[in-house]
Amino acid sequence: MTKIFIDGSEGTTGLRIFERFRNRNDIELLEIPSEQRKNSEIKKQFINESDITFLCLPDSAAIEAVSLVENPNVRIIDASTAHRTLPDWVYGFPELSMQHRESIAVGKRIAVPGCYASGFMSIVYPLVKLGIAPSDYPFACNAVSGYSGAGKKAIALYESADREKAFDAPRLYAMGQMHKHLKEMQIISGLKTKPTFQPFVCDYYSGMIVNIPLQTELLTKKTTAENVHAALADYYKNSVMVKVMPFAENGTEDGFLSANKLAGFDFMEIYVAGNEERISISSCFDNLGKGASGAAVQCMNIMLGCEETFGLSV
Repeated sequence: MTKIFIDGSEGTTGLRIFERFRNRNDIELLEIPSEQRKNSEIKKQFINESDITFLCLPDSAAIEAVSLVENPNVRIIDASTAHRTLPDWVYGFPELSMQHRESIAVGKRIAVPGCYASGFMSIVYPLVKLGIAPSDYPFACNAVSGYSGAGKKAIALYESADREKAFDAPRLYAMGQMHKHLKEMQIISGLKTKPTFQPFVCDYYSGMIVNIPLQTELLTKKTTAENVHAALADYYKNSVMVKVMPFAENGTEDGFLSANKLAGFDFMEIYVAGNEERISISSCFDNLGKGASGAAVQCMNIMLGCEETFGLSV
């Protein structure tokens, strides 16, 4: 059996990865004693005994964990921001291209995308790759997420019985345009500049919508929402984890799309709406699913050569 170690198994992402292994008989989980989880020597032992180690850690701790690898056969799947844009790491979004998928399959160092970045990339990467949008297009990105993506402290604040009234409403943050996902949004998509990014954290546990508005007159050539939908549908036609939904002028049948629609699932849905002048494209998924833990397990499945949806909720 494949030996798996989760470094950071007590955090939100690590716990969700652990849950997805509950009914699997093809892996052996190496579980570090809770009181030893910050002991570097003990952690080093577990990492080097594993076939695959998941890193569910802050950036600095993830970098330190990688430095502990001495066994050349150990493969790392990192859910932190630390390695996502480094040239010797594979970006763990297999649907972006066949090259991404093949590199994940044979890779030793896999960096799982950020949650917001996953939604952004699912839309912008093919738009640029297909020549629909130029690399210097002034992309803007609006996004809403459940509070689970903000970590343990934020979860505790949102779930506190005596929380402040401010937590009852959507809260805009990262207004200074320095969000940690911006770097990968630009570099992985091949953009000349970072997008303008406006994320909101909201009073529900999990689920996310990432929205990209387009002005057709600024695209490589003027097109329609229907044409963009057809291009994206063809791009993802063989994907089981990224699904382009049927075209509707208003996006959905009733004109509404809930950010928690796919909470608990590990796949992603893309919606295209609009007209000849303005197009709205939205990616809907669980920030803990395709936006984190589910994406990490999907990468592991590809690395092991098994069905990529094995153990995932699709």
